[in-house]
Amino acid sequence: MTDKPALAAGIGSPPSDSVAAHTRTMLWILLVVYIFNFLDRQIVNILAEPIKRDLGLSDTELGLLAGPAFAVFYALLGIPIARYADKEGSNRVRLIALSLAIWSAMTAVCGLAQNFVQLLFARIGVGIGEAGCTPAAHSLISDSVEPAKRSSAIAFYGLGVPIGSLLGLIIGGIVNDLYGWRIALMLVGAPGLLLALVVLFFMREPRHLRRAEPAMAAKPAQLSTGEAMREIFASRAFVYILLASSVVAFLGYGKALWTISFFIRSHGLSTTEAGLSMAVVLGLAGVFGTWLGGKLADKFGARDKRHILTFPAYGMALAAPVLFLGYFMEDWRVAVALLIIPTILNSAYYGPAYACVQGLVRPQARAVAASIMLFGQNLIGLGFGPFLFGVLSDALQPVAGQESVRWVLYGAAWLGLIPAFFFWRASLRLNAELKSG
Repeated sequence: MTDKPALAAGIGSPPSDSVAAHTRTMLWILLVVYIFNFLDRQIVNILAEPIKRDLGLSDTELGLLAGPAFAVFYALLGIPIARYADKEGSNRVRLIALSLAIWSAMTAVCGLAQNFVQLLFARIGVGIGEAGCTPAAHSLISDSVEPAKRSSAIAFYGLGVPIGSLLGLIIGGIVNDLYGWRIALMLVGAPGLLLALVVLFFMREPRHLRRAEPAMAAKPAQLSTGEAMREIFASRAFVYILLASSVVAFLGYGKALWTISFFIRSHGLSTTEAGLSMAVVLGLAGVFGTWLGGKLADKFGARDKRHILTFPAYGMALAAPVLFLGYFMEDWRVAVALLIIPTILNSAYYGPAYACVQGLVRPQARAVAASIMLFGQNLIGLGFGPFLFGVLSDALQPVAGQESVRWVLYGAAWLGLIPAFFFWRASLRLNAELKSG
């Protein structure tokens, strides 16, 4: 992100140096917030096996903790919180700071759990806190960055997914081996409380900046919940993107948890070895893929809006057979190397998909549109991905034994063709449906 962001077209006049500097500061702070978001959410993946042994859990219970315990409340609360964020008088900065403080505190509380039920409720608390972050963040970014650079800006924010996952794997693996999983959870949760204060003191609400401009004295007409929903779902492109992103999340969250267990069970790696190996795949490759997806979308989308989603569509189709080969290999080093390419290709969708969603609706419905995407990704993806992968693993154990997770991952690899198809279908609608502002 070396280019100076500009206020979105239709939002206000070209920014002064101070406004441009604030926008850059906002993007960097939001990135750090999102890193903590995924660090706190995904650290359970690398800690799954020690938690299972310590608390005596089954794979199904483990999948429940990693998925539905977090996702159901995240998804259900996301839309009403986003409606608040879309209101002209709301303060999205304060909302993000409060959300950050809640999920950070509850992550630390997870480390104090003594049984399955206590850990379940603590994970629910993490989900409740995180529900207020991303819809408001996407809305802030879209209000502050011109449409031509929106994919790159949202992709920059989306780097928090692979970076947070990378840090979770590394920190979780190392701290668990040294001090145990409880200390690991408390260690990553506590700093978020300080970061919440940084958000409050160093970020400003763009709506407050606009009120100072005479040209923007008239407030935009507000949409009712029903009007916002009708506008969002009237877009066929949005529906296709929602379907594609939900399946991506279902497969991504499932693989994120169980690929680590696969390397521990099938390849005999320790939590530290598995964490560092997956950090290379899910972290570094994910960072590159997310960045590349945003850059290519802005570059080629400027020529033809269909090409905003071209790379995600064709990339995911190519990723499926390579991913299958990675799970098939008996040498864990070859397996890790083969997983790098599909991770890059499967990560490229974030900026293009969410930028399209922000451009398919008016500004008054942007946070709700993002929350519906997150509803699908988290309820279907995080809610059912890790859980159903675990159920299938338990079901296959009588036949596959220790290799049951590998068999589940074989099927997951080929299911990646489904989102590839829906992203391609969505791309055909973009020239007709994307708005200019």
